[in-house]
Amino acid sequence: MSPPSAAQASPAPPPEAPLSWRDALKVYLEPATLRMLALGFSAGLPLLLVLGTLSFRLREAGVARTDIGYLSWVGLVYAFKWAWAPLVDRLPIPLFTRLLGRRRSWLLLAQALVIGGLVGMAMTDPRGGLAPLVWCALLVAFGSATQDIALDAFRIESAETRKQAALAAAYQTGYRLAMIWAGAGVLWIAAWAELAGTSGYQNVGWRAAYFTMAASMAVGVLTVLVSSEPARQVLPRARNAAEWLRSVLVEPFADFIRRYKWQAALILALIAVYRISDVVMGIMANPFYVDMGFTKDEVATVSKIYGVVMTLVGAFVGGVLSMRFGVMRVLMLGAVLSAASNLLFAWLAMRGHDLGFLVFVVSADNLAGGIASAAFIAYLSSLTNISYSATQYALFSSLMLLLPKFLAGYSGVFVDAYGYAPFFVATAALGFPVLVLVAMAMRSQRVGNAG
Repeated sequence: MSPPSAAQASPAPPPEAPLSWRDALKVYLEPATLRMLALGFSAGLPLLLVLGTLSFRLREAGVARTDIGYLSWVGLVYAFKWAWAPLVDRLPIPLFTRLLGRRRSWLLLAQALVIGGLVGMAMTDPRGGLAPLVWCALLVAFGSATQDIALDAFRIESAETRKQAALAAAYQTGYRLAMIWAGAGVLWIAAWAELAGTSGYQNVGWRAAYFTMAASMAVGVLTVLVSSEPARQVLPRARNAAEWLRSVLVEPFADFIRRYKWQAALILALIAVYRISDVVMGIMANPFYVDMGFTKDEVATVSKIYGVVMTLVGAFVGGVLSMRFGVMRVLMLGAVLSAASNLLFAWLAMRGHDLGFLVFVVSADNLAGGIASAAFIAYLSSLTNISYSATQYALFSSLMLLLPKFLAGYSGVFVDAYGYAPFFVATAALGFPVLVLVAMAMRSQRVGNAG
């Protein structure tokens, strides 16, 4: 689906032959892929701590579902990271960039912001007012979004295009493992640290859990320190400030339009809605568990044992299938599975407190999410020009979250008005436009290849 760049003088090379099953599997053992596993963990850790797990904490503290829904707009920080992505792409950090390189210096700065924000969240109590907690959550989200910008560029520049699906799968595996640690792990730690004989909300447990999460960011910090900087792209030197601003702010977006022309609108529409079912549903998942009577230990156990296994399977399968059969086919499969898994939550809402069925629902949801995410990350990576990798990928991933996060802010209002089962059915229905857009993109790709 990639027409040649305007800067290319020669015709585009013919598509590469698919990797054999053996070669596709061997890619997972390469150093670049293994680094992505650890860095994916660092990227995935903050997300639930300012969204999903935080909603469990707030609901347990007695915060209303409507307020929890509105507070999910903290996640809109991720949807606007394109605004400062050009600076991450081009601007050096004094001293650190010279010592570590452009990508690694930005990664370490972003990780420091995340750690500071998590420490602040550990030291606040939502019962004393939400403002301090929200400001710390915003710092975590900003640091996390900045880390995503630098890390996406680091990943894209670390391997050739045909291996991006494997890197995406490894990244997604680490990401999902971190989300389970930031979900199940936090709940376990919070339950373990509670004072015996005391019922109700206990902030002491959550304080211990968030301090532990801040320490867990060491996985990403150490990986950055022992990694090598990707080969630096040689960029033309700007003759003046206006030319520099144009190359930083305008050219990355203009390049995308030049390469894809009328297809750009279709691509951007697909990116904007592909994750809408998952994101809108996810905000109410933890309040749903609390209201269904599931304990922190039950949710944590199910998420860790079954969530880990199915996440690993989903990300691995998604990566291998993408390399073997092409990203677009797996993108369609992931869209179908993601929408269908939301219907299982509706079924659980009608069954009530059923631990066995919770195991089935969480397993299916993680399998679907792993397959869809691995294919989607590979798809986004294939759209970027390596000269503007951080900025263009930030544009795509920001667009991916803008509409879903906005709608998710009203999820609490919807649940209060209609209940959980209709809410989950409605989020599944949001997946139908995705199927149409994937089908259109597949057709467009076939027409482009035929031409």
